[in-house]
Amino acid sequence: MTSTTTDTAELREIAEAGAQLLGPDASAEELLAWTAETFGNDFIIAANMQDAVLVDVASKAIDPGAVHGEKLKVLFLDTGYHFVETLGTRDAVVDIYDLDLVNVEPEQTPAQQDSALGKDLFATDPAECCRLRKVVPLASALTPYRAWVTGVRRVEAPTRANAPLISFDEGFGLVKINPLAAWSDEQFQNYIDAHGVLVNPLVDDGYPSIGCAPCTVKPAAGADPRSGRWAGSAKTECGLHAS
Repeated sequence: MTSTTTDTAELREIAEAGAQLLGPDASAEELLAWTAETFGNDFIIAANMQDAVLVDVASKAIDPGAVHGEKLKVLFLDTGYHFVETLGTRDAVVDIYDLDLVNVEPEQTPAQQDSALGKDLFATDPAECCRLRKVVPLASALTPYRAWVTGVRRVEAPTRANAPLISFDEGFGLVKINPLAAWSDEQFQNYIDAHGVLVNPLVDDGYPSIGCAPCTVKPAAGADPRSGRWAGSAKTECGLHAS
């Protein structure tokens, strides 16, 4: 996102004021209500379609009046390499919830990328593949908004252990809200069970962390849940949540 100096300063102030107002123990519902009250419909919710927990919480917590009666906008990064189950979950979420899906695609199809940069860039240079198919498209898609909401949780990985509830996203230049950041795995699962939330069928099939199909395998028994992502390499993040 390209912001002017004035916009950036204002958004930094909003993030700092929000974090101070709500404090470190704010609930997901409080964070989402604050987001809608602060930004109106000038924010978007990012969902990776591993489950619909964030969408479900948001649909219950956000007053339609706060977003001027418009549908919640949900962003999905369609990399061209997703499991069919992930795309099916995306379509099911759209059917279940009254939302506006923003399906974001890279500039090149996988075939075009293969032709331009060599076959299977995800294998030869996974960082560049993620940059082209995730980071660059997301940066463009976030440009119209002043804030984005993600489902990042601190327990997911050491790189996310200090994820704030509200911050200014240095990478994309807008306010970032992580309503579920403090949720434990038990709390997360309890919410799914209590509300009958849709979950990607791959989770029950042994994939606790789901990314693009060529770069995701089932973790070994007892291994870190994210060890199945970019298995065999030192890569642990795609670059979307660098701040």
